[in-house]
Amino acid sequence: MIDETIDTVRSLLTKWDPSAAASSDPSLFRDGRAEARDFIASVNHLRRVMHLLLSAHSPTDRLLLAHTLLQLAMKRLEKEFYQLLCASRHRLDADSISAPSSRLSGDEDAVSEDYARVADEAASVCDDLRMIADCMIRSGYGKECAKIYKIIRKSIVDEEMYRMGIERLRSAKVQRFDGEVLEKRIHDWINASKTAVTTLFRGERILCDHLFPASESIRESCFSEVSREGAVNLLRFPELVAKTAKSSRANIFRLLDLHEAMSDLQPAIELTFSFESTAPVRSQACNTLLKLSNAVRASLSEFESSIQNDSSKKLVDGGGIHELTRSAMGHLVRLADYSPVLSDIVAQIPAQYKSPFPESFFAASNSGESPAKTLSVRIAWLVLVLLCKLDTKANLYKDVSLSYLFLANNLHFVVERVRRSNLRRILGEEWVSKHSQRVKQYAAKYESAAWTKILHLLPEKQATAVPQEEAKECFRRFNEAFEEAYRKQRSWVVVDGKLRDEIKVSIAKNIVPAYREFYDTYVSALRGEKDLELLVRFCPDNLGNYLSDMFHRMGSSTSTSSSSSWSSSLRKSLSL
Repeated sequence: MIDETIDTVRSLLTKWDPSAAASSDPSLFRDGRAEARDFIASVNHLRRVMHLLLSAHSPTDRLLLAHTLLQLAMKRLEKEFYQLLCASRHRLDADSISAPSSRLSGDEDAVSEDYARVADEAASVCDDLRMIADCMIRSGYGKECAKIYKIIRKSIVDEEMYRMGIERLRSAKVQRFDGEVLEKRIHDWINASKTAVTTLFRGERILCDHLFPASESIRESCFSEVSREGAVNLLRFPELVAKTAKSSRANIFRLLDLHEAMSDLQPAIELTFSFESTAPVRSQACNTLLKLSNAVRASLSEFESSIQNDSSKKLVDGGGIHELTRSAMGHLVRLADYSPVLSDIVAQIPAQYKSPFPESFFAASNSGESPAKTLSVRIAWLVLVLLCKLDTKANLYKDVSLSYLFLANNLHFVVERVRRSNLRRILGEEWVSKHSQRVKQYAAKYESAAWTKILHLLPEKQATAVPQEEAKECFRRFNEAFEEAYRKQRSWVVVDGKLRDEIKVSIAKNIVPAYREFYDTYVSALRGEKDLELLVRFCPDNLGNYLSDMFHRMGSSTSTSSSSSWSSSLRKSLSL
């Protein structure tokens, strides 16, 4: 049996000379796989024969001959392994290995014939490679097999990474990217990283697991050598962005996009790179997430400081919406769209607030546990910082009533941006309700400061007749005060139409009935007075028309429609 096995192997090696030129040497796997299986089977027999010769202390010449034949057989298999890997370099992927078309369920019969054929061929190649690898490893030639595999598959991985646009970058180069270039690079990286981790590297892991079941060490060594360097380089890009990107309002969203992408990839990274030798990949992923988190928190702190340090003393005409309010709330609204990833980042290291108020003063009503609660408190604090800064802006107005109107405008703007965005879910209904009430309080304080003096000029109704001179003086004082208030406040602004109508209706409900009562009492004393229209410039029925012109920007196209809306509201309120 020993001599027969040796003769069989010698005959096969004569036919399949491993030293033959590649151009004239067909493959063992050319026509079916019968000869390939016979060759592998014969080599396995030869290996067992060698064990028998060693255990039986047989003549050395027969053992040497068997060893020589085994070496030649291994060279042949090395050649076959190399040729198969090269020929199928772009056909071996995770789908081909784990779900070839021949194993698809009946529901997937619509797979095209071309795809089915390619998948079947790839699966067959994988089986052939596994058969060769298993034979070489069991014969003690695992290192030679692994060396071939590493060289070919690493070149494929490197080529794919280059094709996807993943290059080795340094901090200095990333730092030179302008905003547009950086935006495109990040977008391309997010798309490429998903493909690289879930398809390319996952496919390499599955391929190694499939081809080298006979040796865990070779399986790990091959996958690590092929994938580790490319994976670490891939995952360094977000870290470089985090380290070099300036803390700006635009960059925080780029950082959040990268953090979200990395977080989504983290489970796949942990699973695919689970070997001890691929720990640097897992470490790079964790380090990148940490750097991104730190950069996001730094950007939030920078945003807070930019509000606190805003030293502009330019007054907004008419007490309208301050640019700081618009820009800060625009930023917060956009941040709210990233609440899932932002919650995790903020919860890692909760911020410390230097505030004279307890947390319950500014915190939202969100009763959930961290990290949602932590984000809620953080956002509520940032809004409070903005509102405190707006208080200082309001103090710049010399007219107290205008300062209150400014605060009502800006707080109403803040509340509406919260109400109509994801901030509402973060801050909660109680926060919205509480701050809506504060808007009404500011509006009431404006009205009190702007119109109480005029109301006090209207004397109470008297039962007896009023002297003519007293009537003249009362009308003169009211005319001057009302005209002054009208002239001054006509250029003031209430940006929101609903709030504008509410304020004007409230003013009218206080002024018009009181003036009508005054008018009915005092105008009778002036009957027959020359130039009566100069003394009594306003009649109760048209006093509201003057109020309707207020709080519009000059030349506003919305003035007419708003006036009709307000007039309707006024009629309803005065008829109650």
